[in-house]
Amino acid sequence: MKKDIHPGYHMIKVVMTDGTEFTTRSTWGKAGDTMHLDIDPKTHPAWTGGSTQLLDRGGRLSRFNSRFGNLSFGKK
Repeated sequence: MKKDIHPGYHMIKVVMTDGTEFTTRSTWGKAGDTMHLDIDPKTHPAWTGGSTQLLDRGGRLSRFNSRFGNLSFGKK
């Protein structure tokens, strides 16, 4: 079996966007490092059920809707 091929697995501290903290084991960083999250399950719309509005960058969404918006995929 090969030696020293796996990354280190150690304890780190994770700080959520609201300031709450927890410790977990990870291969990220070094032992004792702190990971500050920019997005977490408390703030991300995928988990909070927040805004489902899509951003239209460069008119791509409106162009797509104008071309394919009237299609029905199995709906009657």
